[in-house]
Amino acid sequence: MMNAPDSETQISLFSADHLRTFQRPTLVEPSLEMSHDALVHWIEAIAAFQRTVTITPPLQQTSLFDAAAEPILDAEGIDPFQLPRQNAEFWRWKSDDAGVAALYFVIDCTVPLLLYVGETVKSNQRWKGLHDCKRYLMNYRQIHQRHQRPSSLNIAFWRDAPVDTRQRQRLESALIHKWRSPFNKENWRFWGTPFTTGS
Repeated sequence: MMNAPDSETQISLFSADHLRTFQRPTLVEPSLEMSHDALVHWIEAIAAFQRTVTITPPLQQTSLFDAAAEPILDAEGIDPFQLPRQNAEFWRWKSDDAGVAALYFVIDCTVPLLLYVGETVKSNQRWKGLHDCKRYLMNYRQIHQRHQRPSSLNIAFWRDAPVDTRQRQRLESALIHKWRSPFNKENWRFWGTPFTTGS
């Protein structure tokens, strides 16, 4: 039985032949069966898109009377690649400090490639529990190792995020859409889901 065609038409930056190169395989464990060529094409397509993203300098306060006003939250001025980075396994380290409200970015510094954008109210505790992105990163590492390709996974925190959850989530959503980070489900329609299965 054939499925009805999708009612939404998505304009693609890539040809149908190019997209077929990195569509998710239909094997039992697609995240671990991606070919070397498909992996390279997948990475190159996302990196090429992310290189086109422009960073607009943040707006400056123009008056002493504006100083007490709420800061202007603008995703355009946040550059994940310029933030200080730490190992993506940071959550394993013992910390007595719960951390602060933050946006965070998972980056493969080898490419560089922004893989995931997230938000948290406690930056030092965010990944201590279950988190789907940890599984995606494990699969990503495994396929790189299988194909003897380097990867260097790091996380960067933007610690000026608003404490208010709704404001922080709006900023997170704007960054997810701006960078098209492939591990965020909002962008799976662009890049497929080659690392989201398996355990």
